[in-house]
Order: sequence, then structure tokens, then C-alpha cells
Amino acid sequence: MDKRNNKELGLVAKAHKYLPGGSLGNLSEDVIIDKGFGSKVTDIEGNEYIDYLLGSGPMITGHAHPEVMEAVRTQLENGTTFFANNEPAILLAEEISNAMECVDKVRFSSTGTEATMYAMRAARAFSKRDKILKFEGGFHGMNDYALQSMMPSDPHEFPKPKSDSGGIPAAVSETMLIAPFNDIEITQSIINDHKNEIGGVIVEPFQRLLPPKPGFLEMLREVTEQNDIPLIFDEVVTSFRFAYGGAQEFYGITPDICSLGKAVAGGFPLTAVGGREDIMKHFDASAVEAEAWMPQIGTLSGNPVAAVAGLATVKILKRPGTYERMHQIGNKIKSGLEKTLNESSITSKVVGEGVLFDVFFTDHNIVDYRSTLKADKSKLMKFNALLRNTGILKGDSKFYLSTVHDDSDAEQTIEAFRSVVDKIN
Repeated sequence: MDKRNNKELGLVAKAHKYLPGGSLGNLSEDVIIDKGFGSKVTDIEGNEYIDYLLGSGPMITGHAHPEVMEAVRTQLENGTTFFANNEPAILLAEEISNAMECVDKVRFSSTGTEATMYAMRAARAFSKRDKILKFEGGFHGMNDYALQSMMPSDPHEFPKPKSDSGGIPAAVSETMLIAPFNDIEITQSIINDHKNEIGGVIVEPFQRLLPPKPGFLEMLREVTEQNDIPLIFDEVVTSFRFAYGGAQEFYGITPDICSLGKAVAGGFPLTAVGGREDIMKHFDASAVEAEAWMPQIGTLSGNPVAAVAGLATVKILKRPGTYERMHQIGNKIKSGLEKTLNESSITSKVVGEGVLFDVFFTDHNIVDYRSTLKADKSKLMKFNALLRNTGILKGDSKFYLSTVHDDSDAEQTIEAFRSVVDKIN
């Protein structure tokens, strides 16, 4: 699949001429996707791939799922957005509230960046404290607060943050505290030392690819509860993916607020922040004092096209056996990857859950952000490229699973692992 036709070469050239870095800022490779259906995508040359990128996660029921597409087509005939209440958005808010243990009320937005920003703002408005504690390496979108110690190459000492982007005022860093994911002792110490300043703690309960150690999320829940600090689960990735009730159901820990995205709208731009009523009331001007109110206006927030796609998607996900099957197929692929690498004596660690995992080329245990820095990233990029040439598409990191990946996909993927493993070194 290395050969390219004139049309693709022309588009690649135009991408590099008109787009910074020649891309949309997402996938780093010069891959131009033409269409997708089910668990497969096809590039502009006609090459088909088993897709584990899944649009970076939202295509949890696969591409162009007939039920989702039918719901969208019907809504398109009735209008695309109104900047007003509409039935699909109200019904989707009800579904989210019923699914997620912590959610009494929902406010919609269009991106994960917005959802996490509003979650942090709501925590600060409720607690009347300014600082947010986040975890090094945690990804919470592209807002200024999220881009503190998300991917530092030379991390500062905890709890000092390091800004990851140009254009962010230095004052933003003064409002953030950074802790190491999965380190109960240091995290608890930072919270105890700064409890009178911390307005909220935000965490991916499954950080990027890192499962929480036993007791870590339990400690976070206990120490934040003891100090009246709102606990935010960023479930943009894990909501409706690990279980119907998200990571809070999967791990049995209930936060105070959560941000939701990706799977919740079946590939359309809709995200949400949801939480306890006493926190969410800060979005309601009639429920709080003027200085505590949080205005939140978004042109496309809760638009009916995305909402009907979300309703169709959650209907599919609620069917009996859906999650068991998705975890089963994912674990089959994950185990196949681990076995193939072990049999070839390639130093590596396969990390994650069946529905979301990847490999790190290292002999160190992967438990937090700093341990991921010890992995050989160039070897991973080579592995990804080799897989792509065999018809397997994934992102720079992560295998995402969908409800439509099947045993045939798993067997073909494992065979691809075997065909490329000797070329990795």
C-alpha cells in the first residue's frame, strides 16, 4: 500500500500547501480516507483497512451504521440546528442522566475541549476556590488549563505545572497543580497540602492507556470527599465505551462531575458535561447569585442532528451482550498482540483494556506518564506504518474497538501482527 496515484499525490501536496504541517492536526501520517463502513475504511486509492482509529473513538458502532444514518437522514429533512430546545437533545440528556451515576443534569457542548473546560469551571464556581489539580500526562482537550503538563518532555517537580503550548498566559499555570497518576502517596499529600486552594480534581479514570492501580481512584474519591473538593471524571473517551455507564460503572467509583464525548454522539460533534444538581445549577442564572452564574452559549450545542445520532447510538449500545462481545473481541486481539511479541522476544508491554489498548516498546512497567517516556516511540511509529501496509489502520497510539469488529477482523489483525513482527527491530 506504499504506491500512490496522481490524485492522492496531488491532494497530499495541497494539504502541505494549505494546512499547517500538511494535516488537520490529528493523525500524523499522509493518509487520505475516502469512506468508511462498519469496521473498515477505504483510502482515496481504494485500499481497504480494518479501522482501529475509529475517528479517534467516536465511531463505537462502526462507520455509517444503518440505524444511525437513518436517524440522521430523517432529522436532516426537518432541520439541522435551531439554537433552541429540541426533542432529541432533551431525550439524549435523559439517556445520559440515566446511564451515568453522577449525572443529575446535563449541559451540551460541541467538543471535548469545551466539556472539560466547563467541568473545571463548574467545580471552581461551586467550591469558590481557584486551583485545579490534574494528572501529568492526562489529556483533557486543548483548553489552556488542560495543556498544563499534558506531554512535557522535561517535567517539573510535582506539583509545579509545565505549559505544553505557545500562546498560553503564564498566569494559567499559577492556577494548576500537577500530580502523578497512580501514585496514591504523592497525590494525597498534594491534595492535603493545598486543600484550601483546590477547587476541583480532574482525572481520566483510565488515563490515556493506563488503568488505575487498585485503590487509586478509591483514594481520590475519599480524599476529595473529605475536603469538599469536587471530583471530575473526564469520560470523553471512556463514557459509553468501557460500559454503558462509563468508567464510573466499570470501576465502581462515582465522581461529582463528568465530561462526556466521542461515543455519545455516534461520530457527530456533540459533547456534554454532567453532574450533581447542586453543581450544575451554576449553569442556571435563576438558581444562583449573579457572580456565581456560568454563562454557556454554543451555536451548535445540543443540535438535533448530533442528538439523534447519539440516541440511535445509545440504543444500539444498550442491547444485551454488546459490551461483553466488544471486550471479548478486543481481548482476543490484545492477547494476540502480546503473544506475538513475546514469541518473537521483542521487549514490550501491552497496556490497557480490551476495548482500548496499545503496545509500549520498553521493559519498564507502564504505570504513569513518566514511565511512558522510557518507551521507544520510533519503534511504535514503525510498527504502526508496517501494520498500515498490511491493511490495519490505527492512530499514533491506541487500538479502539467498536461493536462491529468481529472474529474475522481479529484473526486478520493477529495475522498482520505475525507478518510484521520480525521487521520491527
